[in-house]
Amino acid sequence: MGNPANLEVPAADLSSVDAVLALVREQGGRATPARRLLLEVLFETSDHSSAEDLARAVQAKVPDVHLSTIYRNLEELEGLGVVVHTHIGHGPATYHLANRTHCHLVCEECGTVLDVPDDLFRSLNRATRDRFGFAIDPRHFAVLGLCQRCR
Repeated sequence: MGNPANLEVPAADLSSVDAVLALVREQGGRATPARRLLLEVLFETSDHSSAEDLARAVQAKVPDVHLSTIYRNLEELEGLGVVVHTHIGHGPATYHLANRTHCHLVCEECGTVLDVPDDLFRSLNRATRDRFGFAIDPRHFAVLGLCQRCR
């Protein structure tokens, strides 16, 4: 999942599908057709996509790619620091490329999701580290509350 004390974008080149596949190969992984398709979908979308959403998009291109293949690839890509998953509210985990990381504020009333920069939580991370010796990873969860309209 990466180092929560460091909320910076990973040092690896995550600028293209081919760059990510090169990283996968460097780490001993394989650049399978299903992995390439999943990466293409991740690069094409800017939404908060569940594994099921990603599977549907991949299956629209190649119908015989199974959901279990998507989950396995997401897990491996997350282990390499390529993908980050986030729990937004009460729904399923969502996934996006690590070079697009951000934090989330979710309105409990209307469900609006606001993407906010990581630096908003740096002082909170510093305070929890200094006071409790604990480094948080705010990219992994959403902060719930009320948006301006619902307040």
